[in-house]
Amino acid sequence: MARTKRSRRSYGAGEWGRNRVRVFPDPKTGNFQIEWRENGRRLTRSLKHRDWARAKRHADQFAAGFIDAPELNGRKEAEPEPLTLERLFDIYGEEVTPTKAKRTRKHDRVAMRMFLDFLGPHRGPETLSRRDWDRFIRERRAGRVGPSGKPVSNRMIECDLKFLIAVLNWAARSRDERGRLLLDSNPLRGLKTPVEKNPLRVVLSDEEYRALLKVSREVDWRFHVALVLAHETGHRIGAIRKLTWSDIDIEGRTIRWRAEHEKTGYEHRTPLTDEAISVLEEARGKNSARGNAPVLPSTQDPSVFVTRWMLGYGWQQAERLAGLEPKRGRGWHSLRRKFASDLMDLPLKVLCQLGGWKNANTVIRCYQQADEGQLRQALESRRGVQA
Repeated sequence: MARTKRSRRSYGAGEWGRNRVRVFPDPKTGNFQIEWRENGRRLTRSLKHRDWARAKRHADQFAAGFIDAPELNGRKEAEPEPLTLERLFDIYGEEVTPTKAKRTRKHDRVAMRMFLDFLGPHRGPETLSRRDWDRFIRERRAGRVGPSGKPVSNRMIECDLKFLIAVLNWAARSRDERGRLLLDSNPLRGLKTPVEKNPLRVVLSDEEYRALLKVSREVDWRFHVALVLAHETGHRIGAIRKLTWSDIDIEGRTIRWRAEHEKTGYEHRTPLTDEAISVLEEARGKNSARGNAPVLPSTQDPSVFVTRWMLGYGWQQAERLAGLEPKRGRGWHSLRRKFASDLMDLPLKVLCQLGGWKNANTVIRCYQQADEGQLRQALESRRGVQA
């Protein structure tokens, strides 16, 4: 199968692992290079011309076996292609990124383009240093780097740099066809990412939840079901909207959370409350489909899951109908924090199982927040010292 990459002029022919061939322009001379593998070695050779159609024809003929390497330009020696940042991202994007979730794959692609623009596609990964690290943080924070062109928070910068660290760590553990490590070591290992000093982690209050619940059916029955399930199960809205009827056992009063729809990749079952059972029966009355059909179908196609955009817009609409002033950070995830805070008295192992957390430290650090009433109750329950 042959294809041309849109991001830059590159053409591949043949099959991976058998007769794969690629042609691409040399960034210095502009002449097209041809790349192939021979006895486990990656080899390249200049075609000594800049004719795109002719270069693709050479790739097709070489992959089909009609011509061999000496016939391309008379040269008898070929050298392995040096590892550049662009080449490393290509390999990582072909071998690792496809194994990730859809949104993470999108972030990988955006981060790759951003780092290539900032550091340069022909930069050797082994030459990266603390100066590059600090310069990226300054420029990204000021909005001079990145697709939006706007200043970003330390949380976003941390996410970007963790991706770069992950790529370099992977390269330091992965070997090429000749058994050599792609990188001898991660040149940025040990550098600290910026941390948000006061992260915004809003917990939805009982009053706000009741106000949203009161108007939820006016928005849409799907929004009402999603709102109650998010409150009663404490799970992410992404996992809730991907539920199918085969995951629901109303008679057994349990729900299955599939690994492929969980951010942590953790498959588990949790019990259902009376409130959750009630809205699921309501959803079953609205949607006659069963089996692998979505519990929350799209408004246009009942075989497709409701979009996160519809649920996000539904949240905004519910806030307006409930008369709640817009508040940054109040959203679907604030229900997950409410779940963790409401059940703070439970053993952490039980809470993690109920909410689908794999790490108890994450619950303590990012989700549980004691309110003033809990703090006062704790002080009042303290035994006084007798004079």
